[in-house]
Amino acid sequence: MSRPVYLVDGARTPFLKARGKPGPFTPVDLAVQCGRPLLARQPFDPRTLDLVILGCVNVIADEMNPARVAALRLGLGEDMVAFTVQINCGSGMQSIDTAYRYIRDGSHEMILAGGTEALSHAPLVLRQEAVEWFGQMSTAKGPLEQAKAATGLRPDFFKPVVGLERGLTDPVTDLNMGQTAEVLAHRFGIDRKTADAYAMDSHHRLARAQKEGWLDDEVMPAFDRDGTAYDHDDGVRPDSDMNGLAKPKPAFEPPYGTVTAGNASQITDGASWVVLASEEAVEKHGLTPMARIVDSEWAALDPSVMGLGPVLSATPLLRRSGLGRDDIGLWELNEAFAAQVLACLAAWDDAGFCRAVLGLDDVLGRIDRGRLNVDGGAIALGHPVGTSGNRIVLHLANAMRRLEHKRGIATECIGGGQGGAMLLEAVT
Repeated sequence: MSRPVYLVDGARTPFLKARGKPGPFTPVDLAVQCGRPLLARQPFDPRTLDLVILGCVNVIADEMNPARVAALRLGLGEDMVAFTVQINCGSGMQSIDTAYRYIRDGSHEMILAGGTEALSHAPLVLRQEAVEWFGQMSTAKGPLEQAKAATGLRPDFFKPVVGLERGLTDPVTDLNMGQTAEVLAHRFGIDRKTADAYAMDSHHRLARAQKEGWLDDEVMPAFDRDGTAYDHDDGVRPDSDMNGLAKPKPAFEPPYGTVTAGNASQITDGASWVVLASEEAVEKHGLTPMARIVDSEWAALDPSVMGLGPVLSATPLLRRSGLGRDDIGLWELNEAFAAQVLACLAAWDDAGFCRAVLGLDDVLGRIDRGRLNVDGGAIALGHPVGTSGNRIVLHLANAMRRLEHKRGIATECIGGGQGGAMLLEAVT
């Protein structure tokens, strides 16, 4: 028999925009920075946790299995099992989903589940031709073979490629993520001005949330080795306007494309954790749940339209729960690109798409913008890939409590053609 599973607490670092060089924190540094204050405020000994699960996509060489490294640095003990999960943009949600299922099925009581990413630390990689040349040089025997191999040296061998650039290109369709958003913009008739307006609103919403203090319980300051404090998401542009957003050129499909640096998610570093607990653990330790995790769903689709992943994952979640669009008080839909979010809204309002793809008799209907990403999203915050799925679940729980909504859905598209969704319910 399945058991109820509760999200009892959570915290994240500020999301720090990558600025052309490695940032002050590695992925594990980030996980530790928000993990320490989160665990310090718990009424239980952190060593009583059963498991640590951490999402991370761009794992750096010095931190293999960052979940285990973070668990040790957080002082959780040598006997704490910890593992890392990776499903691209859904990794931070996958950690929650795995923990949810373990607790629901009765094998665990309390789990620390998170996501971390330092995209500014993405490695520089050599071109394949350069790798092959270095291989020939290392295996050449004697001066003559070495001299012969050396003649194959080309200047461009010493021009590395940022690993992130390759990572954001789908190897099957050979489209980068921005190009997949352009495919959706064309399919659903989303123009540049509409995408820019959405992006402007995302910045304004985040700026308001910061000003009103709505993120104070969620965001933990991070301190680098020099003692510098980072206490807020630094990619937000409170003065964002349509004139400024009209200036950047299309980034992926010039000159007429819709996606620009201004209406796409930012390259960012950040981490997030949540604590999940069974009903027995809640009672034993006197915990106060933020929300109950009701259900989750994963879906897969053509990688060239990966941005529709939220539609294909959230819709069956609703149907299985017997819920309609208006039964969901708040939505967190990760803003990979403004055009991608708008395409999801348009797909839910397209009768042909809903019948042919979703198997619905009628349209689900367009989600009210007053219920969607109410405090901004990745366009203003940034999208640290392995973290975002965790952040949207944590923020959804906080926003539901603040605005007194009964139900909410967090969902994201996933590079490679997948989507994830999670249904939360308020605890009274």
